Amino acid sequence: MNFLQQFWFLILESAPWLLAGYLLAGIIHELIPAKWIHQQLAPRGLASVVKGALIGAPLPLCSCGVIPAAVAIRKAGASKGSSASFLVATPETGVDSVAFSYAVLGPLFAIARPIAAIFSAITTGLLVNQLDKEDTPVEQPTASCCASKKTASDEQKSVGEKLSAALRYGYFTMIGDTAIWLLIGFIAAAAVTTWVPQSFFTQWGDGLLAMLIMIVIGLPMYICATASTPIAASFLFAGISPGAALVFMLTGPATNVATMGIVKQHLGQRSLFAYLAGVIGAALFCGYLLDFFVASSGWQFQGLVAEQHEHVSAWRFVAGIILSALVLNCLLRNVWKKYLGKKNLVNKHLEKATTQTDTKIEEKNEEAAKPCCAASAQQKSCCDSKDAMNTLAKS
Repeated sequence: MNFLQQFWFLILESAPWLLAGYLLAGIIHELIPAKWIHQQLAPRGLASVVKGALIGAPLPLCSCGVIPAAVAIRKAGASKGSSASFLVATPETGVDSVAFSYAVLGPLFAIARPIAAIFSAITTGLLVNQLDKEDTPVEQPTASCCASKKTASDEQKSVGEKLSAALRYGYFTMIGDTAIWLLIGFIAAAAVTTWVPQSFFTQWGDGLLAMLIMIVIGLPMYICATASTPIAASFLFAGISPGAALVFMLTGPATNVATMGIVKQHLGQRSLFAYLAGVIGAALFCGYLLDFFVASSGWQFQGLVAEQHEHVSAWRFVAGIILSALVLNCLLRNVWKKYLGKKNLVNKHLEKATTQTDTKIEEKNEEAAKPCCAASAQQKSCCDSKDAMNTLAKS
């Protein structure tokens, strides 16, 4: 496939998960109290980081779908460490990818993958907390009369109103926050997938060099845990070691251009460095550990390689169209607000200044005309008095 075909294929593959992720973000924002999330994930300690990993691990969201959900959790009051832990664990594994791993790669990867993902998430979360201690707390609702009224109003919302609010927040507010990074991520992933041949992956065999190559290739790729499974299987059949394949399956879903941009935007530059160091370090450790286990146990890889079908189901095509329309709408609105909106604001200021100038000129003209009017009124009064005296004299 050429670049444009690969770009569109990535959108079709990611669209259902993205739409599900944005919906989940809206539900989290609307239904789950920010106070509860703040209590569970806000403390800067091991417990909140572990909770973030355990909450995110079973969720069937990929590297694209987890972005809006993680941003919503962070905005709800989660600490940087627990947000990073959730952001790593969710795309690296899930109930769907574990089942697929068992079918394609066998039971060893079905067990090793979720364990490695949770370990990677906890390591990354703790590293973020350690290296980036400037965690600005999210403002929580105060116990004022206004806050109590708002809470009572929210509790009186019907199910339909809450669902409508969740859809608006997920599909408009959240897409507006992440649209540009999603677009950059799709472009980078399509470029790597199109122009980097698979033979480049497999010529390095096993060992540290092969793992480093997998990291370099996996970092910018926009791929979910399920989609990375058949690719990893093809690498294994081509000669890559199981540890190197595991490194690819951990770094590919957890790190890409879009995720790194979101981490930098919402967690900060230091957290981004800690995030990358945690994911890469944990992946290398787990890869070496898996290779050691395979070498010592004599395990032989057996599995099926899932082929990529050219036919795309109708529901994926519809999801791709909907996602493209929503992203395009948000991008156009952002451009309008940033550029055309400023022009309209300047025009409004000019119109206002012109109106004020015209008003001042009219006021000055009126003030200048007042003496003339007074003089003419006095003149008219004199004339009237003369006419009255002439009339009396004649009579």
